[in-house]
Amino acid sequence: MEEKIIFMGTPNFSVPILKSLYDSNYKVEAVYTQSPKKKSRGQKIVKSPVHLESIKYGIPVRYPDKLDNDDDYNFLKNSDVKYIIVVAYGQIIPERLLNIPNKIFLNIHASLLPRWRGAAPIQRCIIEMDKFTGVTIMKIVPKLDAGPYMMQEKIELKNDNFSSLSKKLSILSSKLILESLNLLKKNKANFIEQDRSKILYAKKIQKSEAEINWNIPAKNLIAKINGLNSFPGAWFKHNDTRIKVIEAIEVNKEGRPGEVLDDYLVIGCKQKAIKIILIQKEGKNILDIKNFLTGYKIEKGEMLT
Repeated sequence: MEEKIIFMGTPNFSVPILKSLYDSNYKVEAVYTQSPKKKSRGQKIVKSPVHLESIKYGIPVRYPDKLDNDDDYNFLKNSDVKYIIVVAYGQIIPERLLNIPNKIFLNIHASLLPRWRGAAPIQRCIIEMDKFTGVTIMKIVPKLDAGPYMMQEKIELKNDNFSSLSKKLSILSSKLILESLNLLKKNKANFIEQDRSKILYAKKIQKSEAEINWNIPAKNLIAKINGLNSFPGAWFKHNDTRIKVIEAIEVNKEGRPGEVLDDYLVIGCKQKAIKIILIQKEGKNILDIKNFLTGYKIEKGEMLT
């Protein structure tokens, strides 16, 4: 007989994991996701990626604005589901739900806990130039990302940006959650308490962080550009125009921080310089630097702020 589960997730990161569970020997009884949002000036209602994926599979979808309500408490309490899988859901699981008897809430977290607890573990590990990251499968407790873990697997960062690393970690998560559930079914799961001396928090990315500061070493700026790609994107202003740097590399040139050092947008930093590869003017398409400079002039010797 198929084991039943409930899935809670919202963004694209969660979709391959839901698909992996759906394609396995587990029956996804219901999906929780964030409620549809109005988008842009047209006020079009947009469902989350997990919501859309669930519709494809014919899975019932629940999307309460707040999870702490009697209807969802009773739904979970009365269900014959033992495992609730949570990955980037977007709401903290209320304590009274965690206390429902005979339910195990498992969280898939995109870091090697206790390093990078919190909202932005993928971005922070890139920005801070970690050599390794990974995925942790843990039991959810009332305190954020503090539960004991039953499985971890690490991967090496290799010139990743946020988009590429998210895809790798999502695929890894899809594999690990199935292995974890199989261990639980066989009563072979071993939960390990996190080492409190190694806790590090991955605070939410603020919009103010996206503005480029040229007065840092080039390698740190490259890490920031990669960590914020594709959203919100690292940017600078030129003549009141906001311009995003999508991709750049470090080059062995010196100049004042923010100084345009040649005709191909090599820009000085505190140490060395960056060469921009892909760039995007506000509201326009992403272009390589040659095509961008054909229609937009930034002169050698200018100082960017």
